Amino acid sequence: MRVVVDRDRCEGNAFCVRIAPEVFELDDDEYATVIVDPVPADQETLARQAVVDCPRAAISATD
Repeated sequence: MRVVVDRDRCEGNAFCVRIAPEVFELDDDEYATVIVDPVPADQETLARQAVVDCPRAAISATD
């Protein structure tokens, strides 16, 4: 699984970081970034939850 953050949509709310800190972090500009690619199997459920919970729908996932 791979996840991508759309920086044009991201507001830096950090929901994804709180849900899946081993997959996402905030960069120096306070935008979410993906720190593992592909997402490890043991983190996929959390990464999918981050996609669903992003208030700006800035994260997408592909298998």
